[in-house]
Amino acid sequence: MIPRWRESFNAQFTDEKYQAFVATLEEMVGAPVVFRPCETPVFLPTDLLEEMEQASLDIISQLRSLEYLQASTRAIPREFNAPNEGDHPDFVVVDFAITHDDEGRPKPKLIELQGCASLYAFQLLLPRAFRQHYELDDLVALLNGLTEDTYTELFRGVVVGSHSPEQVILMEIEPEKQKTLPDFLATEKLIGVSTVSVSDVIKRGRKLYYSRDGRETEIRRIYNRVIIDEFARKRVSCTFDFRDELDVEWAGHPNWFFRWSKFSLPFLKHPTVPRTWFLNELTDYPDDLENFVLKPLFSFAGSGVKVQITKDDLLSVPATESGDYILQEKINYAPVVETPTGPTKVEVRLMFLWPGDADQPVAATTLTRLSKGLMLGVDFNKDMTWVGSSCAFFEE
Repeated sequence: MIPRWRESFNAQFTDEKYQAFVATLEEMVGAPVVFRPCETPVFLPTDLLEEMEQASLDIISQLRSLEYLQASTRAIPREFNAPNEGDHPDFVVVDFAITHDDEGRPKPKLIELQGCASLYAFQLLLPRAFRQHYELDDLVALLNGLTEDTYTELFRGVVVGSHSPEQVILMEIEPEKQKTLPDFLATEKLIGVSTVSVSDVIKRGRKLYYSRDGRETEIRRIYNRVIIDEFARKRVSCTFDFRDELDVEWAGHPNWFFRWSKFSLPFLKHPTVPRTWFLNELTDYPDDLENFVLKPLFSFAGSGVKVQITKDDLLSVPATESGDYILQEKINYAPVVETPTGPTKVEVRLMFLWPGDADQPVAATTLTRLSKGLMLGVDFNKDMTWVGSSCAFFEE
């Protein structure tokens, strides 16, 4: 979206460079990258980036009210309501679609936000890989003046806290089978914490342990990457209950995944937030339903979302479940990234880290997703090029 950088990058690009770039990424993490890295980064104008960061902080401040804290307790499944959640999430990711305003200028619209972790280690390596293959020396990829070293220290502080890395684990469901495995491996290299399947955690009384080099080691802090939706759907077996009182700290407490989620959208008042209602709160439906989408609150990676809806679709949701759906104004992504295979739509994720004693989180880096399909997910972009996961660069 910065024309001179877009033109420069497109002129440098070749298919051979793309294959070399992917090979570099896989060498950096030590594993195949099974999700699709996009051919290009996104070149974000600084004023647009600043607008998204300020909007994120405004929205986050609304979610910190006592009123919302009380209301969002309903979003936490009773069987996964873990104790000791703390005053705020350790990680916040805020997703914006890039649209156009009435004068054709780029404008952000909130898609969703989550109080959970994302690919914080992988997104440090991704810009480094781009730099190895393209001329990007006058651009930066980290926010708020962070360098690779200060970013790593900030990330380490949030994940490890005051503990030894040996007593901190990255916990996931069968991590070796997850598409995000490259991020887990990058995290191990970056800050020295081991990746452990939730099924392999051992409980003794109030304490948790894992096997490290054949020795049972106490876990003092968990970098939580378990998605509860997946945990429940797969009926994963483990030795502890998320509701247990445990002598362990959470980096990414499970409750914030539910509190700060799609559930928050009907509560937010901000120019970047689309009109959204809980389905059970509507007595009349908008006449222009073609301009809305129906989303289940408790789903992951876009599953269950209906883009083309009718009144019958809304009426077919059982009354007992209608409070678990939102009707959200449809957001029209703008084709803002010019590529050799046609213009591409983009979503920008701002990734925040929140040290325990800080008044507000720090915007640290970005993750971008590019799409030519109806939606951003892989299933809607099959057999397409210049789509997939990437990062943003911007001018200092």
